[in-house]
Amino acid sequence: MMTVITGGSKCGKSSYAEKILDNFHGGKLYAATMLPYGEEALAAIERHRKIRAGKGFETVEKYRNIEEIIIPEGYSVLLECMANLCANEMFRDGSMTDPAEKILKGIEVLKAKAAHLVIVTNNVGCDGITYENGTMEYIKILGKINSGLAEMADNVIECVYGVPVLLKGKLL
Repeated sequence: MMTVITGGSKCGKSSYAEKILDNFHGGKLYAATMLPYGEEALAAIERHRKIRAGKGFETVEKYRNIEEIIIPEGYSVLLECMANLCANEMFRDGSMTDPAEKILKGIEVLKAKAAHLVIVTNNVGCDGITYENGTMEYIKILGKINSGLAEMADNVIECVYGVPVLLKGKLL
């Protein structure tokens, strides 16, 4: 099973994603994609570690190449966050690979291995503002990834001010 959680910044996506796996009786892997770059990133990483403490997650830091994540049999995976993974794949040195295609292929691999794959992503393209070219390309690629995720997913849920809103499948 695959569930995608989307929404704006600080809307409760992470908490909801973790709650989905609260009652899961197998192993739980937390795939963290945020590069520990700068004080703000380090603070966010530490905050998320504290929130997850005692919830039974094993954490693996994987900033690119998610298809390489080793998932023990019977484990569920919470991958957070697609926006970071997209940036990491887009802005790595010397890459000629389409980041959307690469990430979506990696998700297919994870989905095949995990008992339940929960993915947190961001809705970054709805403000109607035109940004500089690099940012617009990022928004376009993340939108392509999110569309692909929604197509693959059994459930798609948007968090709006902490309230889960069903877009596809069922609320968990």
